[in-house]
Amino acid sequence: MPRSQVTSALKAYYGDDPDYFAYTANVAGREIETSILTRPDWLDVQIPLTAETEHITLVQSKSYDSSIDIEPEPALDRLAEVEVSGIRLTNEPIYRLLSAAMMPDGIHATVGLADFAEYALTMDLLENELLDALAEKRTVERGSLPLRDRYLPTITSVIDLPSRLCAGGIVALSAIARPAGPHRDADYALLVQERSALVVNATQQLTVIPKGFHQPLTDYEADTSLRTTLLREIEEELFGRSDLDSTIDSARAISPMHPRRMSEPMQWLTSQEAGYLRLDSTGLGLNLVSGNFEFSCLAAIDAPTFWSRFAGHIEANWETKGLRSCSSRDDHALTHLLTGKSWNNEGLFAFCQGLDRLQVDRT
Repeated sequence: MPRSQVTSALKAYYGDDPDYFAYTANVAGREIETSILTRPDWLDVQIPLTAETEHITLVQSKSYDSSIDIEPEPALDRLAEVEVSGIRLTNEPIYRLLSAAMMPDGIHATVGLADFAEYALTMDLLENELLDALAEKRTVERGSLPLRDRYLPTITSVIDLPSRLCAGGIVALSAIARPAGPHRDADYALLVQERSALVVNATQQLTVIPKGFHQPLTDYEADTSLRTTLLREIEEELFGRSDLDSTIDSARAISPMHPRRMSEPMQWLTSQEAGYLRLDSTGLGLNLVSGNFEFSCLAAIDAPTFWSRFAGHIEANWETKGLRSCSSRDDHALTHLLTGKSWNNEGLFAFCQGLDRLQVDRT
């Protein structure tokens, strides 16, 4: 289903809001609308992900409803689909967003805990319900989508984070500096992936890499850091750390990101002597497809020596069907890539926000 058709249907369903709007990318004079609901103070930010700029608190309070009613029939259909197709579905804890603000001194947010299976059997069903309606050429409007009417019926319900299950995570544009070659000036390799058919969402769509749910492994308080999630996803999705994959097994190492356990490329990137890995948050949005929160990020490796030493280590995991790169200096290729129809919304959002940040850094 073309992404443009999905975004148009969601716009018709939700209408307009005076404070929030759908993120629109401007590519070579062409406006490409997404389903990412955002606001001016959430966009075009540069917040380094550090202990000083991340003010994210875990709230374990009964004042926040931690449960959500599960509709039996669609939930059973999802479980049957998982069984037949081999989709990996676990019941590990994830963070749910309760509040968020992008401020000059960093990210201020509160999060709670939820079960991934609870999300997969409720909010994550909204996308398939919408796609089925569009495939059957049914009119998408209030009252036509029972699950959406129940879980996410209005813009007000979308932004009322404490009253609903708002799962989500990080979507990061990986940009790796490359030295000049025989047929190329020095540039950044921008990585994108086509998602596997085995993932729970964004199946067989084009998106950035890494992309992952914000979730704890062993330390629920400390793991609220977006930097922790992003480093873990880079290790898992690009450098082969399968022990970090919660769909395979529960965490066994008490300190899974200890330097002695890191891959060789990550050890080099995060060593005090190197300091070449730059992790920034570039924006925030709420995805109308399923209500997820999306922290767009830029993961930039600025040292060209990394490419020469470690490019051979970069290999996507099972979540990716195909991995490709595009030169930051090839405007024609970038335009062709960004105007493709197979992008998912959060991936396009993160790519454009990250690319804008990268271009500002170079000016």
